[in-house]
Amino acid sequence: MVAVELGRCTLVTGPANSGKSRWAEDLAQRSGLAIQYLATGPQLPDDPAWQLRLQRHRQRRPSSWQTRDVGFALADAIRSCRPGDLALVDSLGTWVAAGLELENPAWHSASEELLMALEQAGAPLILVGEETGWGVVPPTQSGGLFRDRLGLLLQQTMSCCDAAWLVLHGRAIELLANSRAVPSMEPG
Repeated sequence: MVAVELGRCTLVTGPANSGKSRWAEDLAQRSGLAIQYLATGPQLPDDPAWQLRLQRHRQRRPSSWQTRDVGFALADAIRSCRPGDLALVDSLGTWVAAGLELENPAWHSASEELLMALEQAGAPLILVGEETGWGVVPPTQSGGLFRDRLGLLLQQTMSCCDAAWLVLHGRAIELLANSRAVPSMEPG
């Protein structure tokens, strides 16, 4: 397997079942580094569909990868990664979902802590994030909050990344080579 040069932080996004996790795992595998897989999702032992999804993800990963179920403690997990390793975070969407009950001040504090951990990471990172809001507006307040928080977090995370991929229909598009930054909005 040929090693690839990875940036300090790589963002891989896409909609559900697009192949984004597989692409991130392939990038990690080709890096030649020891992999720490940081899982942010809940365990949900009573949800058979979720358990099947977790099982499929686990079966794809090489046994040499260290998997850590970090949940909402993602910032601390990133800080604890050793230089020479690569941390693969799957996913930012489940991390946002875990903090959905937080009031805005606590949420902003948690997301700022995560962004600081990304900036200060001692190991290269690959972050997987879900794209939302491409279709129907969520009918619930919590659905809208999730969409808005994740969308803003992905934009903020992008400022920490030196590589980014959008995965659609099993195809990966290199974003930085094929895009321009959207100007930020100044409060009026």
